[in-house]
Parts: sequence; C-alpha cells; structure tokens
Amino acid sequence: MTLRDSDDPRAVFDYFSAEYAQALQAFQTIENQAPTLLLLGCSDDLRQFLEQFLEMASRTRALAATENETNFVEWFDELIARAESLKASTQRS
Repeated sequence: MTLRDSDDPRAVFDYFSAEYAQALQAFQTIENQAPTLLLLGCSDDLRQFLEQFLEMASRTRALAATENETNFVEWFDELIARAESLKASTQRS
C-alpha cells in the first residue's frame, strides 16, 4: 500500500506538507539550541538529536521519492544537507 491508495487526491500532498513542516520546525529547534548545548558541553546530545533528525528526514525523503514527490525530495535534501553540515561542525568542536 502506498499513500496514493487513498481516496483523497490531496492526501499525499497534505501528508508530505505536514511531515515537512514538522521536520523544519524540529531542525530549527535543534539549530537554535546547538550553541547552548555546545557551551554546556553537551555535544554528544546534540549529535544524537541530529542523528535522530537525519534518520527521520531520510526516511521521509525516501518515501517522497517513492511517491514521485520531487519537490518534497528536494526540500528534504536541503534539510538533510543542513543537518549534516551542523553535525560536521559539532565534531570539530
């Protein structure tokens, strides 16, 4: 079963819109709290948050690719790249 099996033609768009909004909010929260976590010496916690985010975002991106939702694939690619960049910067700290 895929998301397209739904009777509502907007269901796929609505699903990915909600997932993207949640992912964006989650990443912005992580990004905003990163400096504080680093100052408190909690870089391991920050990396764990980023790993969890990357796992979720990658899973949703793969589903968007399966559903041929190219815009959502691109948007999740951008979020994933930003998260990977932030993760790389925490490893240098």
